[in-house]
Amino acid sequence: MVEFILIFLSYLLGCLNGAYYVGKLTADQDIRELGSTNAGARNAGRAFGRSAFIYTVIIDALKTIIPLLTAVYLAAASDFLLGFIALAVLLGHIWPVQLQFRGGKGVVVYLAAALAIAPFTLFAAGIILLIGLIIKRNFTIAGLIALAAIPITLLIASEYMLAGIFLMMLIIVIILHRKGDMR
Repeated sequence: MVEFILIFLSYLLGCLNGAYYVGKLTADQDIRELGSTNAGARNAGRAFGRSAFIYTVIIDALKTIIPLLTAVYLAAASDFLLGFIALAVLLGHIWPVQLQFRGGKGVVVYLAAALAIAPFTLFAAGIILLIGLIIKRNFTIAGLIALAAIPITLLIASEYMLAGIFLMMLIIVIILHRKGDMR
């Protein structure tokens, strides 16, 4: 029962969308009506400037890391529980109930979850990102390809449960990016 409560609370925490609240507090505007209409860090940066991007990244990363670390330290959470907490935060970020299920695309949440659960995977993702930028010179495409390094690295490390959950999260993030602009 405690696990379900943690997962549900993680979804609710995920619903606190950094870009939306930064836009409301700094410019009294709804980010979902500006730029790409996505409530994410990249659009916040385009619409409100670099500081809005940074604040959005910090908020979205913290809302991901806090429930994961809480579960580790207070509940000695299993990989299964950690994976589903990360997935719940991602779902809350993308489909926040209080914003009529119109949130961000989940990249910061995905990366923050990897940072909290399996930071070694970010090294592989960083290398692939650099190679992708050299070859393609398109940050979005290179970034999405680099994100695939996270579940692959988990698989190589025999972290099968986490690899599967991160693969599910990656598929959601990629599908959302297919619908948006790839500039």
